[in-house]
Order: sequence, then structure tokens, then C-alpha cells
Amino acid sequence: MQRGSLIQKERKHGPAVWQFRWSDKGPDARRIYRKRVIGTVEEYVSAEAARHAVKGLLAKQRSSPLCLASAAMTMAELCFHFQQHELIRDDHWRSYSTRRNYLFCLKRWIIPRWGKYKLGEIRTIEVECWLRSLPRARSTCAKIRNAMSILFNHATHWVARSLLGSE
Repeated sequence: MQRGSLIQKERKHGPAVWQFRWSDKGPDARRIYRKRVIGTVEEYVSAEAARHAVKGLLAKQRSSPLCLASAAMTMAELCFHFQQHELIRDDHWRSYSTRRNYLFCLKRWIIPRWGKYKLGEIRTIEVECWLRSLPRARSTCAKIRNAMSILFNHATHWVARSLLGSE
């Protein structure tokens, strides 16, 4: 991540604002340009005061690589991790039939179609188009969609736990 730049930006209505602009690398090593409004020129009367407010923002971003860690994982890796941690036989949270249906959705639909994709590459609109193109009943497509939702929730929780050191 670079140091970034701070500029004063005029607004149509209201006072001008301080805008912080920076770039960092995404999961595919491409540069991602970002910007955030820090506050108005009335709140921060000098560039130095606005720069001081930005220091907390930079520290928070450097300490939270959550989206980079989860985006580097493939869907197949996530499915395997989900099976190992959530679909075990001794799990009394989910019924036997629910676990069986999740496994079926993973093996029959999700892994063959999305297994090689990294989580950061999967887009909602692509999943919706894929589900609509399946020659299956709406209820079956809804079960597949729900299984994918559970997977992404699992990825979010797992990455957060691994970053906090509780797994």
C-alpha cells in the first residue's frame, strides 16, 4: 500500500471536503484505486489536521487483511473446509438430511461449476444467471443458492476466526 494523497474537493452544495486517495493490490495483484472522504474543510481546517485523521484509517486497513485472505481461496478449497468443519457426523446443529443435501449440492453442482474459481472472482450476477440456466425445478435451484450462501458465510466466519487466532 502506498502512502496516499490528500486533496481538497469542492462540492455542489455545502463546504469543500478533504478526500484521501490511495491504491493497494487486490487478490490478483492488480492495482485497485480507492478514495474516501475524510471530512469537511470546516472540520479539518488544515491539510495537516486532515492527514492526522487519515493515520487511523491507514492503521485500520493494514491490520485487516480479511477480504484478501478469503479472496485468495478457491471454491473447491472452501467446500473441502466446509465439509471438514460443518458437515461432520457428530454435528447436532444440522440434521442428517440437511448435511446430506448440502453434500449433494456441493458434489453435484457447486464444485463442478465453481470449484476452480477464487472466491473474489465469483460474482452474484453470474451465479444468478447460472442458476436460471439450470434445467431444474425452482426449489432445487433455491437449495443450491442457499448452499452457496452458507458457504460464503462459512468463509467469512472462518477467515475472521483464523485471523483472530481462535482456530
